[in-house]
Amino acid sequence: MQRAPVPTLERASVREIARLVSCGARSAEQVARETLARADAYDEIQPQAWIARETPERVLAAARRVDARIASGDTLPLAGVPFAVKDNLDVAGLPTSVACPAFAYPAESSAAVVEQLMSAGAIPVGKTNLDQFATGLVGTRSPYGAPRCVFNREYVSGGSSSGSAVVVAAGVVPFALGSDTAGSGRVPAAFNHLVGLKPTRGRWSTRGLVPACRTLDCVSSLTLDAEDARLIDRVLTSFDPEDPYARRAPAHAAAALPESFAFAVPRPLQLQFYGDAESAALFAAAIERLSAAGGTPVEVDASPLLEAAQLLYAGPWVAERTAVLETLLNRQPAAVHPVVRAIAQAGAGVSAVETFRGLYALQRYARAIEPLFERAALLLLPTTPTIYRVSEVLAEPVQLNSQLGLYTNAVNLLDLAALAVPAGFRRNGTGFGVSLIAPAWSDERLLELAARLERRVPLGPPPPLDVSTRTPSVRLAVVGAHLAGMPLHWQLTSRGARLAQSTRTAARYRLYAMSGQTPPKPALVHVGAGGSPIEIEVYELELEAFGSFVAEVPPPLAIGTVELADGTSVRGFVAEPRALPGALDISHHGGWRAYLASQGDPIRGLIR
Repeated sequence: MQRAPVPTLERASVREIARLVSCGARSAEQVARETLARADAYDEIQPQAWIARETPERVLAAARRVDARIASGDTLPLAGVPFAVKDNLDVAGLPTSVACPAFAYPAESSAAVVEQLMSAGAIPVGKTNLDQFATGLVGTRSPYGAPRCVFNREYVSGGSSSGSAVVVAAGVVPFALGSDTAGSGRVPAAFNHLVGLKPTRGRWSTRGLVPACRTLDCVSSLTLDAEDARLIDRVLTSFDPEDPYARRAPAHAAAALPESFAFAVPRPLQLQFYGDAESAALFAAAIERLSAAGGTPVEVDASPLLEAAQLLYAGPWVAERTAVLETLLNRQPAAVHPVVRAIAQAGAGVSAVETFRGLYALQRYARAIEPLFERAALLLLPTTPTIYRVSEVLAEPVQLNSQLGLYTNAVNLLDLAALAVPAGFRRNGTGFGVSLIAPAWSDERLLELAARLERRVPLGPPPPLDVSTRTPSVRLAVVGAHLAGMPLHWQLTSRGARLAQSTRTAARYRLYAMSGQTPPKPALVHVGAGGSPIEIEVYELELEAFGSFVAEVPPPLAIGTVELADGTSVRGFVAEPRALPGALDISHHGGWRAYLASQGDPIRGLIR
């Protein structure tokens, strides 16, 4: 069953809204009312995208002020454009929580970038959810809930700018502010078919941003296309003398790319997709697409960049996160998300010696990548190697998060500019993106190239939003290593499987302990007359989760049909004939657990 589509103003761009309001074809108040209606509608689907919404009265009052300015003759590049703000940036009148209620404080003034946008005519409508303290690339580390990919809500939205990506991709607002320290703006852009700009460090002010890693943090933007990102960049690029980390742009900006240019790609053996063949194919297609826009791919050694990425969490920079959270960790450690707490606490032991060693290593990597940009104008990388389900990330929160940062973690460390752009969709509907990466102050060059790419080799339209209320499911009978408490049970829980019943098969089966299996596994064989009832558990999985599970079942096991004691049938584990040579018939035990207990070691087989 499907809800009615959420109204999206046809995913109107920043430029289109500003043009209509500026010429009087629409009023800022009309746009604001429509935005509030869209936000209310999408709240029925993903209310967790927001942490705090502005009241309708404040939004409409701000819109009327914009209309008054237009009437008085002001030229406003963002006239009447609604936008969202990640809740680690201050917005006057709203609390800043960084997704931690115990840390929250009322913001008395707005962050510099919010003030600049409002001066240009933009209207903030609320604060969006994030991985707590901007520590994560998944969007699941928040007490306010986990925003999900707008095209398939089984999958993560990406983070830490999770809510900002969701409300833009869903058409609630045409752009949002995020932040980016290790990919926090680029990863959710990739998963939700958006453009994510990670500007050169210090190009945009970070005054009013709660830091994650103060020396690396950037405010980022999430937009529907590159031209919108260019417009936001023009508004926000300025030197802020009140921000100690602001930098003055060089006198001469990088020249626009010529019609023909070289772009670097890693050597094939340096590319890792963690088994995601679709992402690998989409990256190959992205190389062809950039070539069609005038580029020539050049294979380079990307190992310095990939190795530098390890410094972010395995090096001393984790102590910067500790510096932000030190007081809260000492006074209220339970107020911090467990994964975030573990990361931040690890930084407490970082010594000055380790810090300098990390700085020395980083400088070596920075020098090592210089020849790369002498051979090519930019580097093309996958934004992420793959995507994961929310359930998978909850089951394995550290490792899977780390894998998503494979190609993004080093960019801020090495003082590079990066632009994540859409590059297609996987069959499950989730977005795949690539990143255009170049030395600091190449921002305008990257934005111009992305706009050229959109014009010359456009992608197809995005799939419809996932607004389903129920998805088809499959019942699956498990008999051995996937039972609750057994070593492979996580393969079910990570896919959101729900226990439907504990029961027995019909008395038509024999159960065998196969030889040479790690972990130990049984084989369930239908024999008809002379069989026994065997204890099983039946789980319910959503259809797509079932499909991915089946793809991982190794021979000689297979998924077939299993008849239950009540006469009904479900999908379930069965065995091929080759499973039986050397196997032990254990049917008389009545089930796998009873057999293990009979061996005198009830936990045998539970160690992975």
